[in-house]
Amino acid sequence: MELNLSSEQVQERIRQIKREGRSLAKKAVKHSDPELMRHALFYYPSWDKALEAAEVN
Repeated sequence: MELNLSSEQVQERIRQIKREGRSLAKKAVKHSDPELMRHALFYYPSWDKALEAAEVN
């Protein structure tokens, strides 16, 4: 997999989704932003851990 996003960029995109009031549910993000989900699961062991890293929980 080619990495276009750093772990910091993944966290910022997660925070942006939260700011916009969009759903952070795994299924919703997988559908709306599959690239973000792929990168998040590359850097973190789970979607929940990515959310924790972005401090949105």
